Parts: sequence; structure tokens; C-alpha cells
Amino acid sequence: MYLSRLAATTVRALGLVVFASSAFAQSPGGRGAPPPATRPALLFREEWRLPAHEGAPTDENMRFTPGVVASDRIEAKVYGAGSSFIRAAEHEGRIDLWTGLATSPVAVTLRDKRNYIDLTGLARLRWIVRTNSIHTLYPVVKLANGTYAAGNRGISTDGEFLQIEVAFGGMRWFTLDPVKVVVTSEVKDPDLSRVDEIGLVTLAPAGGHGIAGSANLSTVELFAKAVPR
Repeated sequence: MYLSRLAATTVRALGLVVFASSAFAQSPGGRGAPPPATRPALLFREEWRLPAHEGAPTDENMRFTPGVVASDRIEAKVYGAGSSFIRAAEHEGRIDLWTGLATSPVAVTLRDKRNYIDLTGLARLRWIVRTNSIHTLYPVVKLANGTYAAGNRGISTDGEFLQIEVAFGGMRWFTLDPVKVVVTSEVKDPDLSRVDEIGLVTLAPAGGHGIAGSANLSTVELFAKAVPR
């Protein structure tokens, strides 16, 4: 009888141990739980600079050139028939690119010379921007297969410089014609694990000086994984 009671007690104790081990494995801190997702480290940061020029800054001598890029590892590209009118300007102690004189929709992208960009998971694009009038900016990427695509998350700041942050999960994408800078058909399940260029696009021509339709693209940071080219 004593041995029977001892065996029953031992079985109950073992059951408690097994249950506790199973609960621990399934708990958030247990060994069986997947590690929490973490944001990728800063991949690059770009603070534009004024192009080399003589005399006082003007709309002509401040036009975009590859020399506005401060980082040696980054190159910037512009798209659109009116993109030659994008100019560098200083606002709030920073240099930014201003689209106000562009006579067509335009896009500005950045390209890491050494790496593709992995925008999956918790990748984030952080950019100080300003939009005037009803101008709107959208995320744009060039995929590794050469496809240009614009995302459907519009950015508008009502005339204020604001730091915006773009997440890429769940976004809808549409093919972008890099010459006309217009969108066409939807891109289903684009491969965002190997992105060649990333930037912002406005799908309307600008309206000139003042508070007419325009956008300023200031300091930009990208938090993403690097994929060697």
C-alpha cells in the first residue's frame, strides 16, 4: 500500500514537471518561442549638399547634379521629363531637393553602390519632407529585375517639414514608367528582399515658387538589411 501511494505521488510529481516544462516552452520567454522581431540597423543616411557653383544661389546654378550626394557609397537618380529642374536649396539649416520647378511628375531615388536593399520585415524608410498645396509623395522602388514600382501610401505634410517613416508590409504596388513617371498595372507580390533603388515620387507636375504644388526632400535614413551585389 505504501509503495502504491509513493508511486502515485511520483507520477503526479512527474506530471507537474512535464506540464511546467511544456508551459515554459510555450511561454513568450521559453526556449520554443521564436525570437522577437527587431528593426534592422541603419543602412545609410544621406544629407544633401549644394552643388559646386559660382555666385549667389539661383534656380539655374543649384540644379540637381550627382554632386549633391554627400555619401561616397550612395548615388542619387532623378526621373521624369522635368527632373532637370529639381534644385538643391537650404531650409532650416539642412540642404534638401526641391521639385517646385519640375514641369512633369518626378521621382528621386537613392542607390547603395555595394548592396541591394532588403525591405522585408521591420525595414523602415525615414525622411524629412515637406509638401505644399495638395502635392503628395509616394514610396518608389526599383526591383532587382529592373521593375519600377510605386507604393500606394501617400505622404502629405501641408507645408510643414516633418520626419515621416514608411513601413513596407502590406503595401500595394503599381508599375511605374520611369520616363513618363505614371503608374499602370498593379505589381503582385513584388520581391522586396532585393531592391536596387529606393526613393519618393510625385505623380503631378509642380506649380513653381510660393505655396504652389511642390515637395522638398531633406535628410533621409534607411533602416534595412544589406544584400551584397
